[in-house]
Formats: sequence, structure tokens, C-alpha cells
Amino acid sequence: MAAISNVILVHGAWADGSCWAKVIPLLVEKGMKVVAVQLPLSGFEADVAATRRAIALAEGDVVLVGHSYAGAVIGEAGNDPKVARLVYVDAFAPDAGESAGTLFSQFKSAPLGAELRPDAEGFLKLTRTGVFALFAQDLTTDEKISAYAAQGPINGAALGGALTQAAWRSRPTFYLIGDQDYAIPPVEQERMAARMNATVAHVDSSHVPMLSQPSVVANFILQAAG
Repeated sequence: MAAISNVILVHGAWADGSCWAKVIPLLVEKGMKVVAVQLPLSGFEADVAATRRAIALAEGDVVLVGHSYAGAVIGEAGNDPKVARLVYVDAFAPDAGESAGTLFSQFKSAPLGAELRPDAEGFLKLTRTGVFALFAQDLTTDEKISAYAAQGPINGAALGGALTQAAWRSRPTFYLIGDQDYAIPPVEQERMAARMNATVAHVDSSHVPMLSQPSVVANFILQAAG
């Protein structure tokens, strides 16, 4: 594969672009040009639009990386001709007509689901137990405190945003599975990765390996970049 120097990182729900803060320097020191998208998390279309704006500003081909909910976002935004490869990190991987929410509803066991709390406007937050025990259990106590306090609530309707066309059907795809993930069970990740015929790797981490195992995540992205 030809080498690609542009990487666009897309965060998931209950996070923001700073969740990639440990990964970005590792990529930059290898010569990569890196952008971390800030999703509004107010709706699927708005999140796809924010990602497309970042792609439009890139000079040359792009490796598009999505974590968790952002797997749905990159599956739609990744249809842009500039996107040459896709990387899923503990992420939903819907096909056309599917959404992150429809996939989640099919999972046999996803413990994090019991720790979601909606507000009056339908935005979902994680409980303290959800963050500390099920979302980011392998971070330090201080990092868990910060993750809980700074989480980005997501509009529940965004999880229902369905893909019109799945970018992974026409691009090389890579999938990193967190073996201690209690948000998207590893067995479900394996099924999604197999359906995409993705290049798969495993990491002994929670749902947030970019924070707990940044070197593994960075090296996997570099592998995808060629």
C-alpha cells in the first residue's frame, strides 16, 4: 500500500477530541499530519458534517479513524474520495441502513448500557460507576475523575443515525479490539470486523485504549497508514 501522511481522528460519545491527546504526539513524531475532530454530538448528520469539513481541509489522501460511536460517523463520512483507509477502534461498524443504535440493541451483553442516564432533552450521560468500572476501568483514578467530569453527552437520537452507504465496503479497513471492553463486547467487535474483512489486532484494554494503551493505538494507525 502507498504510504499516507494524513490522519483524522474522530472521537466517540462521552468524549471529545482531547481523548486522542496521548496518541497525537506519537503520530506526529513519525511525520504524520494529524487532526482531531470535535463532534457536536447533537445529531448524526451534524457529526458527519463536522468530519467531512476536516476531510475537506486535508491535502491528499486520509486515514480516517473512529472510536466507538464514531465508527458510524466514519462509515458515512468516509465515502469521501480523499479517504483511502478506515481504522475502527473499539467501534460500531454499521452497514448501509444500520446505525450504532441498531447494532447496540442486537448485542447479547453490553454492561455499559445500564449506566446511561438521559436528561430532559434526550442527551445521554454515563454514571460515575459507568465511567469508573465499565468505560475507563484501566485508567488512573485521576484520569477516571477527569473522564467522568468532562464527558460529552450525546443526543440519543444520534445513535439512530443510519448509514446511506458504508465506506468500509470499498476501502481497506482496520479494526482494533479492546479485550476488556464492557461497552462494545469483544465478541461483537470480532463479528463486525469479520463482516468488513478488516485487518484485526487486539489490545488488553478497556473501551478507551487511546488513553490506556496509546502506543498500541498509534502503532496500529501507522500500520494502516503504510
